Amino acid sequence: MRLKIVHGWKDVSPEEKGAAVALGNFDGVHRGHQQVIAEAARAARELKVPLGVVTFDPHPRRLFRPTEPAFRLMTIEQQARLLSDLGVDFLYLLPFDFEMATLDDRAFAERVLHQGLGIRHVAVGFDISFGKGRTGSPQAMKAYGEELGFSVSVAEPVANRDGEKFSSTGVREALRAGHPEEAARILGRPFAIEGVVRRGQQLGRQLGFPTANVEIVDYVVPKLGVYATRTRLPDGRVIPGVANLGNNPTTGEVETRLETWLFDFDEDLYGQVIETQLIAFLRPELKFDSIELMIQQIRCDETQARAIVAPGF
Repeated sequence: MRLKIVHGWKDVSPEEKGAAVALGNFDGVHRGHQQVIAEAARAARELKVPLGVVTFDPHPRRLFRPTEPAFRLMTIEQQARLLSDLGVDFLYLLPFDFEMATLDDRAFAERVLHQGLGIRHVAVGFDISFGKGRTGSPQAMKAYGEELGFSVSVAEPVANRDGEKFSSTGVREALRAGHPEEAARILGRPFAIEGVVRRGQQLGRQLGFPTANVEIVDYVVPKLGVYATRTRLPDGRVIPGVANLGNNPTTGEVETRLETWLFDFDEDLYGQVIETQLIAFLRPELKFDSIELMIQQIRCDETQARAIVAPGF
């Protein structure tokens, strides 16, 4: 069964009800999130029911803190692919609107989880809070489960060797500091930016290193600079490269975007969706006094990036 996205919790079909679900925001689907999903998967096997993930779209922070800078670690499409790889059958996207925001924790458990989705089991993280005012807790969810007839499990925290718990906040902090390797350790895979390839100034093509340009949109903005990368194309191929994440101060400032030079590649990608992993931070974005100096630096960046993502080539 391929993952199916279910929008909302009202008028859900009988076939989409009765799952064992993991509940949370799951932005990033990091190793801590994966522990919660594993708890739900265990229950799904025991109960012989589908495995689901219940999350919110848009993220609650969009409603409560609309002026904050972009912070998302993935798109819904990336999230769905990762969850499908984890064996999830249903992704329930609950609209986080005024109605949802005004439901207290008991109403959420009863109206959304029990009546709306008809869940058989819910797995939550050790630190979850839910409902209006974030009054709900793992202990409250267990009490509601006993009352309403669904079982509840609480996932233990997952931490690094220093005892620091894995979190989406930790991923964002690592990316903003220019440490994609640390973000990857928390996520269990490299952080990746996905988007449609847009036409830029095409200066790179004229200079011998054509770039695929992708706007950042709602992603958290990592430290601006140059990265060694790997890019997944629509056909599944993965191409090593080097990318500048920034505003192009040398050739004319633009909105922050990712400009990726795919090594040994010369195909038209305009209008296609690609996903670029940030593997290693090479240097901050610079403003050069001349195009010639910029080209020299790009060649140095190429050499360094190839040694990381394409050794031997």
